[in-house]
Amino acid sequence: MSIAIQIAYLISSILFVLGIKMLNKTKSARQGNRLSALGMFIAILATLVQIQVISFVEIFACIVVGAAIGLYYANKVEMTKMPEMVALFNGFGGLASFSVALSDYFLRTNVNLESIELVTVISIIVSVFIGGVTFTGSIIAFLKLNGNISGSPITFKGQHPLNLALFLSFLTAATFTVIDQTDPVLIIVLIVISLVLGVLTVIPIGGADMPVVISLLNSYSGMAACATGFILNNNVLIVAGSLVGASGIILTQIMCKAMNRSLVNVLLGGFGQTVSSAGEDGPSITVKEIGVEETAMLFDSVSSVIVVPGYGMAVAQAQHVIRELMEQCEKRNIDFKFAIHPVAGRMPGHMNVLLAEANISYDKLIEMESINDEFPNTDLVLIVGANDVVNPAARNNPQSPIYGMPILNADKARTVIVSKRSMGKGYAGVENELFGYPNCLMLLGMPNKPLQK
Repeated sequence: MSIAIQIAYLISSILFVLGIKMLNKTKSARQGNRLSALGMFIAILATLVQIQVISFVEIFACIVVGAAIGLYYANKVEMTKMPEMVALFNGFGGLASFSVALSDYFLRTNVNLESIELVTVISIIVSVFIGGVTFTGSIIAFLKLNGNISGSPITFKGQHPLNLALFLSFLTAATFTVIDQTDPVLIIVLIVISLVLGVLTVIPIGGADMPVVISLLNSYSGMAACATGFILNNNVLIVAGSLVGASGIILTQIMCKAMNRSLVNVLLGGFGQTVSSAGEDGPSITVKEIGVEETAMLFDSVSSVIVVPGYGMAVAQAQHVIRELMEQCEKRNIDFKFAIHPVAGRMPGHMNVLLAEANISYDKLIEMESINDEFPNTDLVLIVGANDVVNPAARNNPQSPIYGMPILNADKARTVIVSKRSMGKGYAGVENELFGYPNCLMLLGMPNKPLQK
């Protein structure tokens, strides 16, 4: 039976790797997701058979109930709420690792009354720390994204010294836990500190930086799962956790580069604290509005179009209208592309997912580094609900909190049309200099409605 279990774990690991590989392309992404889901199903089934805690009937009942809940929420959640859903997934992943580590600790010390090996007790401590931080941090991220608490940075005097003191206290308590494994007070201290640190780490982060936070918390949940795998001596959990942790860190580094931030600032919880102080005293901007008819006339006279999607497109559910616009333009032999900024939206890949949902070919989605040189030769750029990722202040204004952030060079196109609900600022709270440029025209209203006309 042991050999069969290990073979099942090996098959699961292979399916995970293949699934992640297939997620690189839109055409194979769904199949990759199915392979990964199959790998997880095999891993769960093998684990439940191995520990022999519940019967096959109970296993089947649990699988049916879990699958039903998953299908319900998969169909119910709106694309605009996907970042919140991902934040919750990260949180529950951290909570699962956190709970398993505690269960194993209390089972060994209070029930079996056995001494825990050094590697195992260290793994328990790491899993409690990362799992606790991931859980409460993800809940705060969810509340910020969902509008239940302010998306602006929440700071107070002495915040960083407090975080440092709590971290040092955790290390001290962890050291005494290794020495005296049976003292329940020590593990309770570890629990409380990890949960509090999760809150204090995320509350000072501004809403504009949430894509990086979600990516980092995703990595944390993977590392917590990996630590739990060492506790349970479960190979597939170690492999799966390592995959999630490593890919999350790589993605976080890509996000940091796109936001001109350092990974150290993210890890210290000081990320995005200056976001809310953006450009209140800057020069006034005079905008030029354009109507639907004039917009249609502009589209009739161009030979190339680049669309820059943002969170406003997600809110308006305008991706399907954009696809129809693309089809009309291509019938007139107009070159039509999409410029994708790495942190557009509220989570990594948010715009890619929305446009793929509208059956827009992945070949049309061009990353920032590849398309920025094309803007000066483009007749028309249509910005749909994006703001901070096209703000020239990132290049021109050293006083701006987003200065130095790589942006899409939309302002260098011959004509720019900005389709958005109002003249409100972006999530970073920075006034967009582009709106006052001579080549920029404002098409106000929900993006899906004027574009439909």
